[in-house]
Amino acid sequence: MNLIEKINFDLKEAMKSGDKLRLQTIRSIRASILEFEKSGSGKDMTAEVELDILNKAAKKRKDSIEQFRNAGREELAQKEEEELKIISGYLPKQLSREELIEEIKLLAQQINAKTSSDFAMLMPVAAKTFKGKADGKLVKDIVELVLNDN
Repeated sequence: MNLIEKINFDLKEAMKSGDKLRLQTIRSIRASILEFEKSGSGKDMTAEVELDILNKAAKKRKDSIEQFRNAGREELAQKEEEELKIISGYLPKQLSREELIEEIKLLAQQINAKTSSDFAMLMPVAAKTFKGKADGKLVKDIVELVLNDN
C-alpha cells in the first residue's frame, strides 16, 4: 500500500472514529500530496517525493513546537507534538543517536574522511544515506562530531 492509499484509508478510519486531531493531521498530509500532484511540475509521485512531503510536515511541527514553547504556549506545543507523532507513524523508523554515530563512523571509514576538512566530502553522502531515517540537523551535528574526534 503506497502513501496515498494509506492516507485515504486512515482518513476514513479517523472520520469513523471521530478522532478530530488525527483527522486534521491526515487531511493536512493529504493536502500536501494533492498540492504536489496538481503543481504541474511534471514529476511523478515517488517514494522519495512522499518522504520529502512527510519530512516537511514533520519539520514544520518541530519548528512550531519550539516556537510555542519559547512563547510559553505549552497547550499548543502539546497539540503539535501529537500531530508530529501521527506524521511520524508514516515515516520510516528513525535511527537513534547512538545508531547514527556508529553508521556515520562506518561511512567515514568507507570514504576515508578523517578530519574536519573532509566535512564537504562526508556530509552529502551522509545526508543522502540517512534521508528520512534521521533528522538532517542531527546528521550534520554527528558528522561534525565524528570528524572532530579524529
